[in-house]
Amino acid sequence: MPKGRIVIHVEACKGCQLCTSVCPSGLIRMSASFNRKGYRPAELVDPTGRCTGCALCAMICPDAAIEVYREAKVKPHAAPPVEEVVVIVTEPA
Repeated sequence: MPKGRIVIHVEACKGCQLCTSVCPSGLIRMSASFNRKGYRPAELVDPTGRCTGCALCAMICPDAAIEVYREAKVKPHAAPPVEEVVVIVTEPA
């Protein structure tokens, strides 16, 4: 399963709760504290690292207050390309 994490910019969040409604793992909740503008910002609650970095929360955020980071899948080194040699044998005319 892919691994990810999100960063919520507390001062940009207006507490609309849209991100909490779309998180498939239920990892986002509203904070008990307030930001400088008086809103309760969203916060990630993911002590076991279940976030997959699906980015649904960032896509629905109207204030672009969420950044998503996802582990990149690294493919194993592929074998070097093999050169193919074609020999055409013709009979003398």
